[in-house]
Amino acid sequence: MPALRIRGVTKRFGPLVANEAVDLDLARGEILALLGENGAGKTTLMNILFGHYVADEGTIEVADEAGALRPLPAGSPGAALAAGIGMVHQHFALAESLSVIENVVLGTRPLLAPGLGLRAARRRLDTLMRDSGLRVDPNRRVGALGVGEKQRVEILKVLHRGARILVLDEPTAVLAPQEAEQLFGILRRLRGQGLSVIFISHKLGEVAALADRVAVLRAGRKVADQPVAGADKTALAALMVGREVVPSRRVPQAPGPALLVLDRVSVPGERGRPGLVEASLTIHGGEILGIAGVSGNGQAELAGLLAGMKTSSVGTVRLAGQAIPPGPAGAVASGIGRIPEDRHRDGAVGSLGVAENLALETLSSPDVQRWGFLRFGRMRETASRAISAYDIRCPGPEAPVRLLSGGNMQKVILARAFESHPRLVLADQPTRGLDVGAAGEVHRRLLEARNRGAGILLISEDLDELLAISDRIAVMAGGRLSEPQAVENVTLAELGLKMAASGTGQDRAAA
Repeated sequence: MPALRIRGVTKRFGPLVANEAVDLDLARGEILALLGENGAGKTTLMNILFGHYVADEGTIEVADEAGALRPLPAGSPGAALAAGIGMVHQHFALAESLSVIENVVLGTRPLLAPGLGLRAARRRLDTLMRDSGLRVDPNRRVGALGVGEKQRVEILKVLHRGARILVLDEPTAVLAPQEAEQLFGILRRLRGQGLSVIFISHKLGEVAALADRVAVLRAGRKVADQPVAGADKTALAALMVGREVVPSRRVPQAPGPALLVLDRVSVPGERGRPGLVEASLTIHGGEILGIAGVSGNGQAELAGLLAGMKTSSVGTVRLAGQAIPPGPAGAVASGIGRIPEDRHRDGAVGSLGVAENLALETLSSPDVQRWGFLRFGRMRETASRAISAYDIRCPGPEAPVRLLSGGNMQKVILARAFESHPRLVLADQPTRGLDVGAAGEVHRRLLEARNRGAGILLISEDLDELLAISDRIAVMAGGRLSEPQAVENVTLAELGLKMAASGTGQDRAAA
């Protein structure tokens, strides 16, 4: 029995064709994986389905509660919600000034209803958290949550609304393997009750574990639609990017001298979060040190400290034997290349063009300014080279970054960080939301920086990524760092267990 039918959907943004004559079917009680490289049109198609965009051509029909297909009104998120469509966006749609429970009930009560019905909503939310393992304190303000915690709120919000069609855009990007499997278990049970799921992911292993069928978009067109059973991951990756994907391989090498040294450093957390607690750490030149952990266990404080965004309360931090000057400018001047976790909030200025964003950390350079005046011609030339070298899909150097897909915005940040040839690279979730080809390019550049002698601090919740390119791995739990181990001495299961056992500070408070 069909739950959704999409026919001939086309969407253009000026000369850019984001979707071209896309047909897609979804059955009741089916999990469909939607694959494609960054900019392939996956999110655009789902935004059309949810009413954020209006298609230039094509039709969408959704089954009602009786199973009859009905046309879906275009450009109306309210109509999509009423039709039983729930969407967990890759970029969050949360009211940061409200609490978790208030976000969950937002939009579910009539305007003139007396009260918000928080008591009943809290009982429902408690049940969902207990069943899914996606714990978060219902009373906390969303603006004080980490990226991973916000993702959990998005998932819980949609589950709370009881959607018949659930669209998940990279929902496991911030979950430990055990948490992801718990979520998959919930989705499988809901599928058995008739829930239909569209699952957007770049992790082909997850697709094979969860989905019934896979559809692949490339350059806005559907190029494949087949059962997952028997599907070859290598072939799917090639379908996504249009070429064979060769994974980067770490070649063991002797590390250089100590580069970054943290000695019993503590950084206060926010509103009860663990923060960083007496962390000691040494990163050598020519090595990649991976940090594993569930979001909210102090990674943000560690990254903020090295990026110049936070200060330590005790302990010392030295880079090549010297104290790092305070503030972001001090971090950049010390030779730290920064790839922040939240590219929208901390990594780019959306209203500025690609060229201006690439120049943000080198404004004092003679290539960027002379006598206090910006050299826009030079900036555009530099940006054009970076656009070509990093395959940034955009109309040109002057294109506002806010118009780029999340993956292409990340490529702008990567180009800015790597082209400065830093001594230390702070890579905080550098491949989150990137397709398999783009992620492989990030890994290649991280390994290149390592091979030329730079130190790399790789913070990631993707354990496969950490095991693939790290030389040593430590686990962060409750704000404390474990002793780093050589990658040859750790396993995926061991890391996952350490991460899941720690939980986050608010998880333990809610337990």
